[in-house]
This record gives sequence, C-alpha cells and structure tokens, in this order.
Amino acid sequence: MEITKCLNEWNATLEALGQGKQTILIRKYGTTLNEFLLYPTVSYANKDDVLDSFQDKEFVKNNLLPEGESGNYKVKYYATVEKVIDKSSGRIGAFNKFHIWTRNHVKGYLGRNNAKIWILRVYELDEPQMLKRNMGMRYANVNRPVKLEGKPVISDDEFDKLKDEILSTH
Repeated sequence: MEITKCLNEWNATLEALGQGKQTILIRKYGTTLNEFLLYPTVSYANKDDVLDSFQDKEFVKNNLLPEGESGNYKVKYYATVEKVIDKSSGRIGAFNKFHIWTRNHVKGYLGRNNAKIWILRVYELDEPQMLKRNMGMRYANVNRPVKLEGKPVISDDEFDKLKDEILSTH
C-alpha cells in the first residue's frame, strides 16, 4: 500500500517514537486516519526555550533537526493508530512515563482542553525517503506516494504490554 498523508510533528518527538522511547501522542483532537507517515518539522527548533519542553534534554539536543534542508526532509517512520482514548487534562500526569515532554509543556499545550491520547504503533520504513510536503496544520501530503513497508520499532510483546499499561492508566 502507498500513501501520501503525513502527520507534522517535531523531529525530536518523531525520533522518540521511532526509537521506541514513546508510544503515544497527546493531542487536543482525535483522528480519522488509521495510518500516516511521520513528517519532521523544524520551526520549534528556533525557540530559545525549546529544551524546556522535554524531559531528556540530551536526547532532544541530539535529535532536534531532521536530515535534509529547505523543506525537503528525510521521512523514516510511519504509524498506525491503535486506539485513541479521552482523558481530562487534570489526569494527564499519569502518562508522563510514556512520552518525552515535560508536564508543563503538556499542560501548556492542552490548557483546559481534554486530551486525546493516540496510541501509535510505529514502523521504520524499509526505504526512508527525502520528501517535501504541502502546507497543512495537522496533516499534510508529501510530494509522492510512499510504500508502507517496514518493521515495527518495538516487538509485538513489548508493544502489547505498553498498550495494556497505557489503557489501564487512570
């Protein structure tokens, strides 16, 4: 199967997903897509306080920027949405060990909105590609179709355990 649909996300977050350090995304909105490419964005990297948004500052320093330039970046991962769960913003701290952001960053992002926690199964593409995308706030399209062929970044057993733990978190 080939797709062009991609989710725009900070490169450090994509690398956390792609290296198995993170299995969720926290959003103010749900998704109707079952799968998408993970497209790295760079605008956040120019903020002076960008490292204050993350728990593991050394990891983020090493993964702040994607490979590529001038809007042509290496896409290495895709994700399938396994489940989206609703949580009140006051209960979101229970998920801190499942992501790399700080509690303050998540609170600041959500405000008073409830959280939609996307449980993602992430795959490393067999053939990473340099791609451009069109403009889009949440989703965009890359300039050519990409085959969704790749291997999961964490084993089935490990993913099942994480998913169960996330679903049982209150």
